[in-house]
Amino acid sequence: MVESTVDLQLTGAPTNNGKVALVTGAAHGIGLGIAAWLIVEGWQVVLADVDRSRGSKVAEALGPNAWFVGVDVAQESQVVVAVAEVLGQFGRLDALINNAAVADPHNSPLESLDLGRWQRTLAVNLTGPMLLAKYCTPYLRAHCGAIVNICSTRSHQSEAHTEAYAASKGGLLALTHALAVSLGPDVRVNAVSPGWIDARDPSERRADPLSEQDHAQHPAGRVGTVEDVAALVGWLLSGCAGFVTGQEFLVDGGMTRKMIYQ
Repeated sequence: MVESTVDLQLTGAPTNNGKVALVTGAAHGIGLGIAAWLIVEGWQVVLADVDRSRGSKVAEALGPNAWFVGVDVAQESQVVVAVAEVLGQFGRLDALINNAAVADPHNSPLESLDLGRWQRTLAVNLTGPMLLAKYCTPYLRAHCGAIVNICSTRSHQSEAHTEAYAASKGGLLALTHALAVSLGPDVRVNAVSPGWIDARDPSERRADPLSEQDHAQHPAGRVGTVEDVAALVGWLLSGCAGFVTGQEFLVDGGMTRKMIYQ
């Protein structure tokens, strides 16, 4: 069910730096956090999402520097149309953030893994970023732009019954360095791999806060926020990261470095 209101607030007064960023999966969670962060940094942000109702409300709430386009990133025809709409509206594209993903918490054992579910997960999480990169690259080249792929620490470690998600994110990580070599030096391509990020709407976080144990198990002392991810994405898109490409950055509070015995 789509909420009637959107609970979010920009933490600054948006300006405009003349650059355009396309963020997929931007109606919720990490994608929404990235979009809001970039708007405050002066970007014109195109929010892309399959959830058209929620996406339109989010774009309206974010203000004039936000614009929404509906797209299923796994459908090549829809990607072509969406990219054309962005170029028709703004005439340029400087950054692509591939964040849209299927992350079903109700994973099934391998023996009962539905092939359709497997294929849909890979189509959205891996084929989608490839399609977006394919059709956005000519415009990113024109402005020495950048791509950031939102991967996952599941590229390195797993819980049981997460084969489809882990495989898709591992593939996306490999796609990242392949694109960096193919598209350089005109386009830089990097990956950000979040760990546990509390990506719920603020109202949900207030109603059901995480426990002290949830936070304490992290070497950093807390669970991550969407702003933790967004700040790194903003840096990777900036001129300060001009010598950084083909790399993965883990945002997990140190959990992938923590040795855990039961």
